[in-house]
Amino acid sequence: MARYRGFEPDDVVDAAMHRFWERGYRATSVEELVKATGVKPGSLYSAFPGGKHALFLASLRRYSDLVVPRKLGELDDPNASVAQVRGYFDGLVADLLSPEGRQGCLLVNTAIENAATDDAAAAVVRGHLTRLEDRMRGALVNALRRSEIREGVDPVSTAKGLVATSQGLMVVGKANPDETLLRAIVDTAFAGLSPL
Repeated sequence: MARYRGFEPDDVVDAAMHRFWERGYRATSVEELVKATGVKPGSLYSAFPGGKHALFLASLRRYSDLVVPRKLGELDDPNASVAQVRGYFDGLVADLLSPEGRQGCLLVNTAIENAATDDAAAAVVRGHLTRLEDRMRGALVNALRRSEIREGVDPVSTAKGLVATSQGLMVVGKANPDETLLRAIVDTAFAGLSPL
């Protein structure tokens, strides 16, 4: 991204990303973005034609590039197995039990707030869900090959179910960050995978 006079666009996107993550798209005003980024409205619109919405989409992509890999952790490794899938879920629970984690995931928040009415935002969310499903499916294929999960587990449908569970877990955790409840949800999702 080109550097503009007086500011670095990546820094602006980072600041905006955090503001959208904290408050959501609708509750974040242009004035708040100006304050958060330190960039005047005219310069903001010049750097991001399309204004607030363009900056929001850039923020979603930035989140996907910077934050999501940290959240995926070892699940992003091609050699990942069921332990790394479980580790991803354990990480979600740990996040949801922290004050910062109660913000949830910017992409999940966007799915709830914007995806039904914003095709561009929905496309970014779908890309994230596809990426997550791909990683889980690959890990389950590895686990089957290593006999770490029971025979007959369908990696495709199981990955889809685990992705849906992960998204629901984050929604439940925002409203009710009860560790016993969150761990029960995760335990239930993995109950059918253990070898007999």
